[in-house]
Amino acid sequence: MSRTIHEIEPSVIAPGQIQSTYARIVPYIRRTPVVEVESSDFNLNVGTLTFKLELLQHAGSFKSRGAFNNLLTRKVPPAGVVAASGGNHGAAVAFAAMKLGIPAKIFIPSVASPAKIQQIQSYGADLVVGGALYADALAASEAWVVHSGAMPIHAFDQIETLLGQGTVGLELEQQAPNLGTLLVSVGGGGLISGIASWYAGKVRGGKIKIVGVEPELAPTLTRALEAGHPVDAEAGGIAADSLAPRRVGQLVFPIAQQFVSGTVLVTDETIREAQRTLWKTLRIVAEPGGAAAFAALTSRRYIPQPNERIGVVICGGNTTAVDFGT
Repeated sequence: MSRTIHEIEPSVIAPGQIQSTYARIVPYIRRTPVVEVESSDFNLNVGTLTFKLELLQHAGSFKSRGAFNNLLTRKVPPAGVVAASGGNHGAAVAFAAMKLGIPAKIFIPSVASPAKIQQIQSYGADLVVGGALYADALAASEAWVVHSGAMPIHAFDQIETLLGQGTVGLELEQQAPNLGTLLVSVGGGGLISGIASWYAGKVRGGKIKIVGVEPELAPTLTRALEAGHPVDAEAGGIAADSLAPRRVGQLVFPIAQQFVSGTVLVTDETIREAQRTLWKTLRIVAEPGGAAAFAALTSRRYIPQPNERIGVVICGGNTTAVDFGT
């Protein structure tokens, strides 16, 4: 059984650990595709863009990787597992628990989208909706752990979770080995820190740049990097159900501090516009958090250098943004 966040606090996760994790979870996850698109299709002039379509993962986001790794490596008590989530992590834990026959209780805040609530319910988990923000759901889940003895699965600040999310980087490097810059949406920091851990040697060698993208109304990693440690930040905006945990994780921060080149802030409107553009041009239905990384390009908040080869992780698609009833 692997150790939890309370027993180990690495400043970086070794690529070998991520490789072992991938071998463990690969029977349970999808190897999500990449698509290369000329940026001129989006009225941009930055050459070819590479999109990693992690919204096609089981349960609609990258979160299923970390969820399965937790359930496959830790000893689950009879009370099952519990998770707090803005929505995607809860859906992923519920899905993985359903597949492995494990009881799951999920706490989410009222800000969670109807699409995510419906998805969690469809996987058979015991769902509790309450509180305004992710932090409220987390507090409720912690109380449930004390009451029930269930095993908590943290959305981002857990070594097993980070290792699972790092497999996105492993796959992407195999699929697109020549990227120069990778844009990644940031909430608690689990995805970007996992990916950065995989690319760590190449980051230090100057071969790839990892850039975090956050909503202006939820600048979690931005504030932490400015302060030199995790601090509370605003937790609002249209991506609040996926990118607004209030503060970046203690475990993920030193990884991000070492290997993330910096962050870019985007507005809610530019996130919406990125969603519309992805749908109009590629028929990709991304949720706000999933489209935020692309918004850095469409809003010109991130301006690539000439011949800079850009990758973008589209990390989630749990939304009802497209109405198929008409």
